[in-house]
Amino acid sequence: MSDSVQKPSSVRVRFAPSPTGYLHVGGARTALFNWLFARHQGGTMILRIEDTDAERNKPQLVQGILDGLQWLGVNWDEGPFYQSQRTELYVAAAKKCLANGAAFLCYCPAEKYAGGDHAEPGQDEEPKGGGPRRVTRCSCRDGKPSTPGVKPAVRFKVPVGGTTKFPDAVFGEREFSNEEIEDFVLLRSGKNDEEFGQSMYQLGVVVDDIDMRITHVIRGADHISNTPKQVLLYGALGAEPPVFAHVPLILGPDKSRLSKRHGATDVNMYRTEGFLPEAFRNFLALLGWSPGGDEEFLRTKELIDKFSLEGVSRTNAVFDRPKLEWFNTQYLQRLPIEELLPEVENELKRGGLWKPEWAAGATPGPDGRDHAWFSKTVDLLRPRIRLLPDFSSWSRAFFSDEFTRDPAAKEKFWKDPKVPELLAKLADALEKLKEWNHDACDHASRAIAEAGDVKAGLLINATRVAIVGQAVAPPLFDTMVVLGQQRVVRRLRDAVAAFAKV
Repeated sequence: MSDSVQKPSSVRVRFAPSPTGYLHVGGARTALFNWLFARHQGGTMILRIEDTDAERNKPQLVQGILDGLQWLGVNWDEGPFYQSQRTELYVAAAKKCLANGAAFLCYCPAEKYAGGDHAEPGQDEEPKGGGPRRVTRCSCRDGKPSTPGVKPAVRFKVPVGGTTKFPDAVFGEREFSNEEIEDFVLLRSGKNDEEFGQSMYQLGVVVDDIDMRITHVIRGADHISNTPKQVLLYGALGAEPPVFAHVPLILGPDKSRLSKRHGATDVNMYRTEGFLPEAFRNFLALLGWSPGGDEEFLRTKELIDKFSLEGVSRTNAVFDRPKLEWFNTQYLQRLPIEELLPEVENELKRGGLWKPEWAAGATPGPDGRDHAWFSKTVDLLRPRIRLLPDFSSWSRAFFSDEFTRDPAAKEKFWKDPKVPELLAKLADALEKLKEWNHDACDHASRAIAEAGDVKAGLLINATRVAIVGQAVAPPLFDTMVVLGQQRVVRRLRDAVAAFAKV
């Protein structure tokens, strides 16, 4: 079914997380699909925080959700709106349903149904064998007299017989028997001086979607069972339902629901690990959606241009961590260097390695390093970088003179007794060079190796460990050029001094 199920004058979508946990990968993917759809259609994205469940909500988690969305680049146009501040709207809607006969007051004791009026009648009656569910109708729907001292909840009166249908832009026409839909709670019973208590999910989401003029509800397929209840509510409130589009779930490699046992599921953890936001965005977009064809590396503008609900799959997606890492390395290598530099700058700042003179337009430092040097160094390093923290850990020696030499690398490449003498001679030869470039460093190094009657590889490997502390690094002579003549000579002599102390 195409996006044209409904032709609204202006597309309006929403992402509506509950602050009961972190921004889960699945929720982030839902937010991204809404954002891509809104941007493709020239529409509006609303952010709504569904925080009416006072018992489960953790207000401190709201900021983590906002931070995760902002890192991901999913910028909303309106909001965030908080359901906890919109109670009057929900009460008014429930009273409207009471007035038109679509709802009733329920005086049943809390223990009558599992979870009291926090739950829905019939929730504890799912069939064991997978057949139709058996719903217990609440006796209060027939106008049972009020119970003295008992404050009522408000329940929706599901029609007897018939079915509730709705078109789904992903899964096609859906139909549910009304006999399988319980008389669900709209408002909990009040406490103390309250007339009514907390709004339940079904009421709050429909009232908000009507009030916010939502045209398309794009959400996880686990919400399909909620939709017939919401369609009934739209009818009771005299509103036209939006276009529903339920997107497939995200599973772990073992095909079970993605959870912590599969690794990090909090989007902010991937930020901490050092993934590029655009790489993560590209990877996430392809979990349950395809632009058609085999192309995978899609910049954000391309994702927006190509996104449609027609490309959303009905099949659950699998979160593949190696594939995510592949995307990250692709972006590290293929982004225009000026787009990558701000991310590296932020990483070096976190690691305490950043120097202001490396910023664009800044005055070069006393060692001559400037923004051009910074750009050239990042470009040299990025083919070997997997995650952003590699710039401040594995590549530390390029940005700081305070680095350690890997013991395993020293054990492997400094074991030849000729190494100290060769490094000392190389330091002297490099210090005398009139020009500091790749070929000059190459010729000087090979001449020292030949004079010492050793293979050039022995001296090259020993030198790499001496000047950057690692066995694996960018090509040695390119590394020498970006480090600079004085720094290379000094580090070689420091290495020779280290031998003398052994």
